[in-house]
Amino acid sequence: CPELCETRSQVVHGYGDVGGDFLFVGERPDAGADESGVPFTNGPAGERLLGILRRCGLCGSPVDSPEPELANVYLTNLTRCRHPERPPSDEEIANCEPYLNAEIRMINPEILVPVGERALDWLVEDYTTTDPDDVSLPDAHGDRLRGRGFELVPMVDPAAMTDEQADAFVHDFSALMATDYRQTKGRRSR
Repeated sequence: CPELCETRSQVVHGYGDVGGDFLFVGERPDAGADESGVPFTNGPAGERLLGILRRCGLCGSPVDSPEPELANVYLTNLTRCRHPERPPSDEEIANCEPYLNAEIRMINPEILVPVGERALDWLVEDYTTTDPDDVSLPDAHGDRLRGRGFELVPMVDPAAMTDEQADAFVHDFSALMATDYRQTKGRRSR
């Protein structure tokens, strides 16, 4: 992806608890993540997401931490690099897909959280039998979608999220965490 490589500060790989049950997937690193090297950090959108994780008991550090202390959660993006003036093309996302697939296989999460419409479209198509045209944000925000070996819980992009949407996600996600959300995937007890 020459255009992304020329404009990025660094490659932003996934970050967090590699044994986590929850995998949050955004579209691309934002400016703060491009600077820090850690997804969803160093900016308002990241602070919003880390604040939500903190309220759910999944983040033990301040929301402005460049290397947050995450428990049971892993953060990543569809692409590893950022262009400052545009979102990634479908081809650029496809080029990074092996990295995302490797992370999903390595972590083997119970719940995939697509963050934003673009991540939702890609994950619904690859990990459910649902037509991506049948699911959209903000309508699906915080809902549970049955996947193939995973459940998906879509989230509105934190950069555009209202306080009410943040509160609703914390409520819905906390309720999910209180259930037996683990699916039978050949995983042994932890």
